Amino acid sequence: MKNVETISRKYNIGFTAEEEQLLGSLLLTDDEVRFRASVIDVAVTEVGLGKTAVAAILLRDADETVLRQWNDEQVRVIVEGLKRVADLYKVNTSLETENFRKLLLSLAEDVRVVLIIIAERAALMRQLNTEPDSDKRRAIAQETSFLYAPLAHRLGLYTIKTELEDLSLKFTEYDVYKEIAHTLNETKKHRDAYIDAFITPLKKKLEDMGFRFTIKGRTKSIHSIYKKMLKQNVGVDHIYDLFAIRIILDSEPEKEKAECWQVYSVIADMYQPNPKRLRDWLTIPKSNGYESLHTTVLGPEQKWVEVQIRTRRMDEIAEKGVAAHWKYKGGKSEGGMDEFLKSVREMLESEDVQTKEALQDFRLNFYDEEVFVFTPNGDLHKLPKGATVLDFAFAIHTGLGCRCVGGKIGGRQVPIKHVLHNGDQVEILTSPQQKPTQAWLGFVCTSKARNKIRQALKEKEYKDAAEGREMLERRFKNWKIEYEEGQVSKLAKKLGYKAVSDLYQALAQGREDILALRDKYVEMTEPTQKEVPIISASEFVQQPAQDAPRSHQDVLVIDRNLSKVDYRLAKCCNPIYGDPVFGFVSVTKGISIHRETCPNAAQMKERFPYRIIPARWSGKAVGQQYPITLRVVGNDDIGIVTNITSLINKESGVLLRTISIDSHDGLFEGHLTLLVDDINQLEQIRKKIATVRGVKSCTRQM
Repeated sequence: MKNVETISRKYNIGFTAEEEQLLGSLLLTDDEVRFRASVIDVAVTEVGLGKTAVAAILLRDADETVLRQWNDEQVRVIVEGLKRVADLYKVNTSLETENFRKLLLSLAEDVRVVLIIIAERAALMRQLNTEPDSDKRRAIAQETSFLYAPLAHRLGLYTIKTELEDLSLKFTEYDVYKEIAHTLNETKKHRDAYIDAFITPLKKKLEDMGFRFTIKGRTKSIHSIYKKMLKQNVGVDHIYDLFAIRIILDSEPEKEKAECWQVYSVIADMYQPNPKRLRDWLTIPKSNGYESLHTTVLGPEQKWVEVQIRTRRMDEIAEKGVAAHWKYKGGKSEGGMDEFLKSVREMLESEDVQTKEALQDFRLNFYDEEVFVFTPNGDLHKLPKGATVLDFAFAIHTGLGCRCVGGKIGGRQVPIKHVLHNGDQVEILTSPQQKPTQAWLGFVCTSKARNKIRQALKEKEYKDAAEGREMLERRFKNWKIEYEEGQVSKLAKKLGYKAVSDLYQALAQGREDILALRDKYVEMTEPTQKEVPIISASEFVQQPAQDAPRSHQDVLVIDRNLSKVDYRLAKCCNPIYGDPVFGFVSVTKGISIHRETCPNAAQMKERFPYRIIPARWSGKAVGQQYPITLRVVGNDDIGIVTNITSLINKESGVLLRTISIDSHDGLFEGHLTLLVDDINQLEQIRKKIATVRGVKSCTRQM
């Protein structure tokens, strides 16, 4: 490379002979040499960087062999950072996003990487008029406006920021830029004289009053004027605050506010203020700590001038980062970034070369808790550090996350639990058969992914419970077994499930054998001598003669005349005294008595009409009680179950044998097994339970 010695001497870099020889071996074109020289000029004279940064600029495209020969490890770190940032431009990304600015910072382990790319952009913009392609010029200018100018502003490089904004406007809105620049050039002498005329009497008045202060006068930048023209929808001649004056007071802390208001009073006496343009951030500072008093007054020649009044302390805070100008315009605080930028700015403004070189000790750790990754289309997403491929899939779309089976990064397939790194470009792989599992919760780290997985698992539980219940009801029907939810709930508790829905899920998922469950259910519900007694007519009392059957066909009358005929009350419908009933002659178990409303009645009468025997109650055994089940649904209120059980216990002749309760979605469903004398007593207790506060329904179960 040519002119290495010239660069070293011009900027007092102090390269060694070996370093100059290594840099001189680089193969660069004349255009590349000129451009890097202009970048170095910006980096050294305007940004304040030194030898390390200059070496990195010269070596930024060098291969690994050359870099390994360079003794300074910091140079290699900066060059690697510059290459990583350059790789971003190979991805078609939305550069205007705030995330991209953060990504630039996160990829730069050394802060000088960011400062160098700003210097490169400044050099590029200054020679952009040599680019023959107008579309390319416009694209570069737009990118500079929304990315590099704000980045320079955040780093305290206000002069470079203003120049980048003005040049961006020049190549995107040339006619507007030309108009504003022409107006300012034509009026420069008059403007300077105007500012001097405005300041001179004010300065004398404040000096006479004993204030210690500094007054700065300036014309706003072309870009700033343009933004105000757009906002106010007026021409350049109608911009209120084309001129700006800043008065900085050397005040004692306890006198700051009072002296600021005193100066305002002097200005208001001398020049007519616009009350609508008064901004008081002294009494109540901005949330970012900004303190100042702004007013717009009508100066000589009836021109509006903005005046800012603040103390030295307030100005230093506003200028050096704690309340940086970008935040003052409405941005949000980013934690430790403020203190970092303040330190960088102080270093850049220092005349101490050692202080400038101390930048080597800084690392941008403020975004260590975030990673930035791209979709195949180049869209940028921000995720917390430690995020996996599955987190990324859910960040894009819930459906994509639920079907995710892995991903591809750089053409290499990775599992769903693969941890992502800054700059990864991720393609999500899916399968329609994939479903979320409990294990996923163990390695995702975003709240969105975790919530969506839990929601999907909950929906699957509901679906499995519904499928399990439907399966059990269908199989019981095929087996001619009466399905009783209360008994199934009781069996679920017996098997160790917290709720009957857990049993249904186990059935649907194949964790519970339905044949074994059938056997346990039949065994549990098999009638005992106490529960379903074999009744003979001798146990019943004689009923009045009018209860005798009136038809000529054979009728089973349940009374003492049947002392030698065994019969039992069917478990499928649990008939009790008073229910309309019929008899069914079984092959081995005698006669079973069913209710006319038994769910199996229609099928039995259709298939086995010759086994049907008309029956009715002729008398009731003394002291005999019948088990029945009531299904109660109501609000899951405190004390409602206690109220129901207390009511039953107070009822004479009614015994509460078992109770099971399920609660969900603010409702409870209870199954109560009672011992009652007859149908009349059953109806009385059912109606009383239905009137309990909070009960929505009380029905008899088969």
